[in-house]
Amino acid sequence: MERRLLLLTGGIGSGKSEIGRLLVIRGACVIDADRIGRRELEPNGEAFGGVSGAFPQVMVDGRIDRTLLAREVFADPARLRLLESLTHPAIRRRIQRTVDKCDDAVVVVEVPLLTDFLGAGWRRIVVDVPDEIRLERLVERGMRPIDAKTRMAAQPSREEWLEAANYVIDNSGTRDDLVDAVDALWDQLTAKN
Repeated sequence: MERRLLLLTGGIGSGKSEIGRLLVIRGACVIDADRIGRRELEPNGEAFGGVSGAFPQVMVDGRIDRTLLAREVFADPARLRLLESLTHPAIRRRIQRTVDKCDDAVVVVEVPLLTDFLGAGWRRIVVDVPDEIRLERLVERGMRPIDAKTRMAAQPSREEWLEAANYVIDNSGTRDDLVDAVDALWDQLTAKN
């Protein structure tokens, strides 16, 4: 059986996690790169030492305060690149170990990056949502508007996401619209060639 390797991508607030949950229900093995990244920043995580050493100002009670870290790096591209250089190798290794354990025909890694984070052979599902809707969702989730705008500005533009897509899911409509879009994608992914 041929495995489908997919990156589920899109800007912050686009709804990647909800689409990931819908894909799990349909039988995909879905891996959340953000969750893995959080684990790697814990005191026993592989990236903890490097990040805590490079960003001592974000340490609170012996732990990395992720909110402080986000404010530190998303406003400064050079600091963001430094953080990524310290965290991405560990995140990639853990993702690859998890992928190797997945027996499902469709393997999806939810990742908020446009780069070929895991190397060649991965196709990209891009979740598309207008920027104003993404901003509204982030504020509803409790993010300060300035922090939401800073994070959005640090990511690729909507056009860049769409240009890199192999598949696009429009998540600007209703929940029913989203379920229909995921069903249509699932049918494509699991169709016999």
